[in-house]
Amino acid sequence: PYLNDEPVNPREVQVSIALTRLGPKVDRFVFTPTEDYLTSPTVVAEPHSFDVSVAATHAGKRSTWTYESYEGRTIITPAAARAGGVTLQRAGGAVLGESLPLTGRVEITPEGQSEVHARYPGRIVSLSVELGQRVSRGQVLARVESSESLQTYSVTAPISGVILEKNAVPGVITGNGEPMLVIGDPTRLHAEFFLYPRDAERVRTGQRVEVTSLAGDHRFNGVIEAILPGADPMSQALIAHVDLAYMGGVWRPGLGVQGTVQVGQGQVPLAVQTRALQPFRDFTVVYAKVGNTYEVRMLDLGRRTDEWTEVLGGLDPGTEYVVDGAFLIRADIEKSGASHDH
Repeated sequence: PYLNDEPVNPREVQVSIALTRLGPKVDRFVFTPTEDYLTSPTVVAEPHSFDVSVAATHAGKRSTWTYESYEGRTIITPAAARAGGVTLQRAGGAVLGESLPLTGRVEITPEGQSEVHARYPGRIVSLSVELGQRVSRGQVLARVESSESLQTYSVTAPISGVILEKNAVPGVITGNGEPMLVIGDPTRLHAEFFLYPRDAERVRTGQRVEVTSLAGDHRFNGVIEAILPGADPMSQALIAHVDLAYMGGVWRPGLGVQGTVQVGQGQVPLAVQTRALQPFRDFTVVYAKVGNTYEVRMLDLGRRTDEWTEVLGGLDPGTEYVVDGAFLIRADIEKSGASHDH
């Protein structure tokens, strides 16, 4: 402390400061003498945006000073906020679901495939189908002359589907164990996802999976029906199966797909919408709203998902904050120069 530009014994001065924040909330600081100055052990919390009131008493005379010290604050009218697409939400608890990304491919299910064999060894007299041709159950596919009886018999389709493999032509001898044809039903599909060791222990049957085409045009919500017990010896990956709806043929066997599996969820007492988060100086913030005034709230963050982010500090429950249109608030603050350097 000084009086008329001369230092005053700090033990002869009583000083307090009140910081009135938006809300309102008042932080009070009482100073005590230390060596030749006055100090308060209390930390000034972020944001450093408040109306300052200083009171000092010396020799029975009380002096006061007040001034504004704002940062990250602006006033926007309701009409301007609506025009800017600003939407709001009150901070509170949320259920956070943890997810893992997966890669895989579409395949026909084992139940949707069938091998076509000759019942008796013999020479193929005729073969009436081609690769990619659609056939119906019971349709005659080939005729074979038995090597024993020399009688000709018909080979029919065991299921309806499409010819996926053709391993024989007329004139050859069949019955050596290799299928003449392989038929697949393209309406009976599943996604096969690769589970690598770092993720396999967290994935279980019954967990929900969002399946997405590589282009992102098609989506399907399913569940993990099975996880094959054996791992690939080279990649050490397990295979997880997710049944797919046919959806008019948008899923095709062999195509790559992406997946997002929900591996866990938990209730947190305080969270904000992830899309509400904005950068401000070295902080991640949301913009709180009080009346027509918007102001930054520096956040201490925890777990994060695409939808929600856990808040560990920096925001009071029930605070109304900006979800959509935060860029408008940020631009107005930057334009007005309402920032503060440390």
